[in-house]
Amino acid sequence: MKFELIQLPYATNALAPTISQQTIELHHGKHLQAYVNNLNKMIEGSHFEKTDLETIVRESEGSLFNNAGQVLNHNLYFTQFSPQGGGAPSGALAKAIAEAWGSLALFQKEFEAAGAGLFGSGWVWLAADGNGKLFITKEANGSNPVTKGLKPLLGFDVWEHAYYLDYQNRRAEHLHELWKIVDWKAVEARF
Repeated sequence: MKFELIQLPYATNALAPTISQQTIELHHGKHLQAYVNNLNKMIEGSHFEKTDLETIVRESEGSLFNNAGQVLNHNLYFTQFSPQGGGAPSGALAKAIAEAWGSLALFQKEFEAAGAGLFGSGWVWLAADGNGKLFITKEANGSNPVTKGLKPLLGFDVWEHAYYLDYQNRRAEHLHELWKIVDWKAVEARF
């Protein structure tokens, strides 16, 4: 199976000022493209050649794991945003967040703190188990909640390439601003 760079569901300037056009073009067009290219080279001729992305992430290690994880992570990341995003989730996801954290505001505060507190590069995720119980996970480098048997619902990238052009070293501010563009319908569909 050859993996391809996902198409963005919006123009590269559509998420500004939360994420600038320059950041989107570099993050999606350069960083993600490199992960896709690396992954395709690594699986060629291997037993992973015809394997889906989540299985590769669950069953691989080392450089293959990191590149596959970054492709999976970024595919989820770029498709969870919308220029008409923001607001709040509804339905079952809203209820599950309220049950787990008391309110959306308390969830967001804990989620932001987890992302801001992650040492080095990685991801912070809202993930669900098979029963719909929600968790916030911190994943180093290219890891993803699928490695823990969880379903990733919402992920914020805390690698510097995701925010440095727009926010410099203000990771916490970047995390806070991302709520303005979260497409809760896309996140709910994953739940």
